[in-house]
Amino acid sequence: MSDEPDYILELGGYRQPRESAEQSDREGRAYISVLFECCNVYSRVYKNTQRTAYVGWCPKCARKIQVRIAADGVNCRFFRAK
Repeated sequence: MSDEPDYILELGGYRQPRESAEQSDREGRAYISVLFECCNVYSRVYKNTQRTAYVGWCPKCARKIQVRIAADGVNCRFFRAK
């Protein structure tokens, strides 16, 4: 009988796993915080795919909000939607 095991495990070509979607959201997705006064709730509003505006909806009544992005914009990250 041989002293070698019946199995062989080779670990080669190991690559780092990609970032999870949760990590990339936390670190890279730009958003603004909006108080929707219609239902008195806060929500995050993210940039659209064209990166021309922040677009979102009230989480309770689905009222839409769109905040355009201008070259001479503001540094404020919190807004109210009336």
